[in-house]
Amino acid sequence: MTQHPSHDTITIELAAMANGGRALGRVDGQVVFVPYTIPGERVEARIVESRGRALFAEGITLLEASADRVYPECPHFGPGRCGRCQWQHIHYDAQLLLKQDVLADQLMRIGGLDETILERTLKPIIRSPSAWQYANSLSFTITPDGLALPSLDNDRQVVIETCLILHPDLQDVLSKVQFEPDAKVERVRLMRGTEGAPMMVLSVIDEADAPELELDFTASVNLILPDLTPVNLIGDLHVTVMVNGRPYRVTAGSAIRANYDQIGALIGAAEAGLALQGGESVLDLYAGVGLFAASAAMLGAQVTAVESYPSAAADAVENTADLPVTVIHDTVENALQSSTASTPDAVIVDPPSDGLSLAAMDALGQQVRPRRIVYVSSDAATLGRDIKRLVRHGYSVENIQPIDLSPQTYYLDSVVTLTRA
Repeated sequence: MTQHPSHDTITIELAAMANGGRALGRVDGQVVFVPYTIPGERVEARIVESRGRALFAEGITLLEASADRVYPECPHFGPGRCGRCQWQHIHYDAQLLLKQDVLADQLMRIGGLDETILERTLKPIIRSPSAWQYANSLSFTITPDGLALPSLDNDRQVVIETCLILHPDLQDVLSKVQFEPDAKVERVRLMRGTEGAPMMVLSVIDEADAPELELDFTASVNLILPDLTPVNLIGDLHVTVMVNGRPYRVTAGSAIRANYDQIGALIGAAEAGLALQGGESVLDLYAGVGLFAASAAMLGAQVTAVESYPSAAADAVENTADLPVTVIHDTVENALQSSTASTPDAVIVDPPSDGLSLAAMDALGQQVRPRRIVYVSSDAATLGRDIKRLVRHGYSVENIQPIDLSPQTYYLDSVVTLTRA
């Protein structure tokens, strides 16, 4: 095997897309990852890094282009620029096929599922109604030169003047907001509801660090302190998001998926996985502001929802006040060790991208042991890892529904139903 040191120039044909958004190929027996390329393309590339047995390269010359390549519309997209989008150079129809392929690959290689199971359970991806201007929430770092997003390798911050995945209401805020160079604000999250004014959520070390504000546009402004307490400065402390005709309060600091057009699809897939008939008990873990808890309760279930983030737990209480839902403000690990988790008929889990902790997984599979688990995932690799663990605990995969909430990126959400005999 020829070892290629950094800065070597190679010619490579890309064979597949990897989780993380880079296409991969092989040169002299070594795997090489190249960003901003597409499987089937041939490129001249320069090796920039070696990690174990894998090489990472940057493209120099596109020798043979894919028919799926399109011209990126964003001026900030590309090598050395903003890394928030990784796939603007790929036609959206092709993005969907690549996401489906990457998900299948991760579920086979990491999850241990065979092709026969995937042929039976993996459904076609649900595309986003909008491939652009779909993001109703996005966080930026504040730099002396303006609001910034990280580069692809997260090694620098790129000042952003326009963002084509951002909802127009938030693009308007982005184009107008400015902070003094000495402002003691670390990050700002721009977000909006489905009605009302946009919101800026500022992360600060201390309430005394609140900047002096002069707005020439309409927006609510809130601080988030290190202890996660939200502090209202201007306007409202929360936004309202309508989902399936029902209003949900989302307080500054609480999280909700940014593509509101696809939240209904997530809920629908979760409802199908729960297969509720009425009267069942459901445990909702990482409940957020109560979206899945409310949907299950409206189908006749008695729901216990567990959420550790303070404002999100308070939102869940507000958003399910008219429904048979009990909200527990605690960590998932603590809740699973308590009587809170005693023999529910079904469990919904919607963990962060790093998936379930080992303690939560073992408690779920060995002690709680519900008949059905509906796993809402935002990362294919950790989904594969957690499915493998759940299969070891006696569960089998019944259905996998991928849903694209993040066009122009490699990110993919999925709803997986697992059952125990």
